Amino acid sequence: MAFRKAFQVACGIAGTAAVVVAAAASQRGGDGRVEAAAVSWSPGTGVPSVDLEQRAGGGWDSNWDKREPISLIKPNKKNKEAAEDLSTQLENYKVKATRHIFLIRHSQYDLTATTDKERILTSLGREQAELTGQRLASLGLNYDALIHSSMTRAKETATIISKYLPDLDMMSCDLLREGAPIEPVPPVSHWKPEAMQYHEDGARIEAAFRRYIHRADLKQQNDSYEIIVCHANVIRYFVCRALQFPPEGWLRMCLNNGSITWLTIRPNGRVALRTLGDTGFMPPDKLTR
Repeated sequence: MAFRKAFQVACGIAGTAAVVVAAAASQRGGDGRVEAAAVSWSPGTGVPSVDLEQRAGGGWDSNWDKREPISLIKPNKKNKEAAEDLSTQLENYKVKATRHIFLIRHSQYDLTATTDKERILTSLGREQAELTGQRLASLGLNYDALIHSSMTRAKETATIISKYLPDLDMMSCDLLREGAPIEPVPPVSHWKPEAMQYHEDGARIEAAFRRYIHRADLKQQNDSYEIIVCHANVIRYFVCRALQFPPEGWLRMCLNNGSITWLTIRPNGRVALRTLGDTGFMPPDKLTR
């Protein structure tokens, strides 16, 4: 399956105000773990320049994932034959399938622990993961992939969910680990990471966005349904970037533990947010944030 191949991280955009995400190909080991690619992020706003331009103009960048057919080919001649050939090539480069991406926030975990290994799910957290797994299974969809952050709480959540989707192999990815994606606006007083954390985490989370959030590959013929179990900050940043909202607004959203956020990416690059942090399938006494 295409989802079992080595993961690639796309390159960034050149420019004095641009973020540069220089990433070598990530490789999945025999244990299904995806190692984080080496990425670097230049100082500045922390947002790709193309996004700043689009926000200033108030428009939609249809080539946000750099997969528009016209951007994938380079015509050599300017005549009638070349124009006809270009038309044929454009048809060949059109995406045919829709991607459905389910972003799951991990369940409640032990907040008193000091290391990732010790931050295991609470008994309530395990119940939440059971309910999330049941909900995903009840949708009756033919899921293609179950990918999770390599952090303990995300892995445990994915493991419980997988009981209800037994035909899916789990894959781990370091890029999806929790972090500080970009300094939030407006700022908050109770959470102030160091500038270095934004510098490092931001590049990694942006690389994760480019790896997972894009329209389908040309070879994909049928619609796909993928589950990604990760973290609140990562999911909120992904949503802002996918909808081309100002990414620094990510902290204005709240997500419950075990919630489901459903993104749809059409062949033409249109993105729709079908659900944001859905936990309507959980009893009120099981909700935590």
